[in-house]
Amino acid sequence: MCTLCDRPLGARVEWHHAVPKSEGGRETVPLHPICHSTVHAALTNSELAALCSDGALDAVRGHPEVARFLRWVADKPRDFHAPTRRSRTRDDGWARRKR
Repeated sequence: MCTLCDRPLGARVEWHHAVPKSEGGRETVPLHPICHSTVHAALTNSELAALCSDGALDAVRGHPEVARFLRWVADKPRDFHAPTRRSRTRDDGWARRKR
């Protein structure tokens, strides 16, 4: 089962560091690729570290963008994938680095 959306995993599985490696995390959890992309599109590594200090993704599920995604993806097939857009409200300097 996907740790984020609780749907059965499909053919592709990605392993996500609940606390990012850059923030000292070591434990990984299985996610669908689309779920993994959504987490990183919505939250910075420092936000993830703060929300997942206990290694669980419960607080991430409560983030407004992630919660909206979870409602949308709930009835999709296990191997469903679609492009993931970066959050409009997220500002980690990514847009400035891409210029």
